Amino acid sequence: TDLILAKLFRIKEMENKQGKTIVSEGIDANYTDIVNYALFGLIKLHFGEE
Repeated sequence: TDLILAKLFRIKEMENKQGKTIVSEGIDANYTDIVNYALFGLIKLHFGEE
């Protein structure tokens, strides 16, 4: 989804800056968010969108 792509771009940006950002929840948190978004997507596919 768009949210996963946005998180991937954010991770790439943080890695390019060696983790130096003004405000950040960290790379690990972004990977966790991606996994959560993917799981929610799978649940929606399995049960259908209502």
